Amino acid sequence: MTGLDRTVVVGVSAAGLTAAETLRREGYTGRLTLVGAEPHLPYDRPPLSKQILRGSWTPDRVALRREDALAALDAEWLLGQAAAGLDVAARTVTLDGGQLLGYDGLVIATGVAPRSLPQGHELAGVHLLRTLDDALALREGLLSAGSVVIVGAGFLGAEAASVARELGADVTLVDPLPAPMIRQLGAQVAGLVTQLHTRHGVRVRTRTGVRRLAGENGRVVGVHLDDGSLVPADLVLVAVGSAPAVGWLGGSGLPLGDGVECDALCRAAPGVVAAGDVASWHHPDLGRLRVEHRMNATEQGTAAALTLLGGGRPFAPVPYFWTDQYDVKIQAYGVTRQEAEFRVVAGHPDEGRFAALYGARGRVVGALSWNMPREARALRPYVAEHVPWEEAPAGDPHPVSTA
Repeated sequence: MTGLDRTVVVGVSAAGLTAAETLRREGYTGRLTLVGAEPHLPYDRPPLSKQILRGSWTPDRVALRREDALAALDAEWLLGQAAAGLDVAARTVTLDGGQLLGYDGLVIATGVAPRSLPQGHELAGVHLLRTLDDALALREGLLSAGSVVIVGAGFLGAEAASVARELGADVTLVDPLPAPMIRQLGAQVAGLVTQLHTRHGVRVRTRTGVRRLAGENGRVVGVHLDDGSLVPADLVLVAVGSAPAVGWLGGSGLPLGDGVECDALCRAAPGVVAAGDVASWHHPDLGRLRVEHRMNATEQGTAAALTLLGGGRPFAPVPYFWTDQYDVKIQAYGVTRQEAEFRVVAGHPDEGRFAALYGARGRVVGALSWNMPREARALRPYVAEHVPWEEAPAGDPHPVSTA
């Protein structure tokens, strides 16, 4: 910890908060400043598209820590102030109000920002979903919306579609890819996700994109699709992915590709580490990687803080994610993309419960469960230990038609 007297953490969601807690837990007694662009104390983001949107949780339930636990960090909180610039040589962070923060150690945990459509966001009824305030505004809109179009069928779009249907809206889910979540889950499971939404009354419009949003009197009234059709809508959620929030780092000298590019220890420059959705690091087994999932944010926040303190080691997690849609919980470990081989090893899709493995390069690279959480945990070691594909549990490689 020699020379680490002033530490600045930019971004106060899961990754940034965990980094700050790790610093204190490991004995760091220097000055600690946490900078957050939002006015809120740290809160959890996964419930925004589920419990908050549904209304089953009040906003206070997403708080990551009680206020007394945050006070115990003995930190200076600069909330509602975004970072606007970084000078690596001078070791200073500039805030959007012009304030300069000097540092000996810096944790970058600014996450991602939602992508927008080229036009239409000025219309009333058009929403993005990233923050707590976004979720509350979207929920209010859904309560009175008759027809809803969700543009983008990844995690966020698919989860929001399920909640919107539960709230009674007429929902159309639009995506240019062949099936919802196909990039994350592969064709086999994406086909099941399509069936799930269709069964619950969602109109799934895949293999077509959005041409433009239609408006009247300043309010959205429909979505023009690439196939020439017009889908009526009095509410539109744009969920077309996100980009690492690195705009404030332009000219800093940090390597910026798909996020802040770090080494295996999450280090981007001397005295600078990155964690969470914004961090692209060299995974010892999987190569360069950037992961936008909650568990990774926590684990990487810890790893980055330890590196800053001089005790880091290569960050090599088994990626984990989950999604809740209707009465289905999907959990996955490792790499579950469409280019991998796919094998159901427990249960069966026709039964509404199954677990599967994914293989690539002759090894197990991923595991997934559909309403079988215990089996997902049991399959995790096959992913973590890179078990040869031929030695993995046998099963049915073609249980469902591909999307």
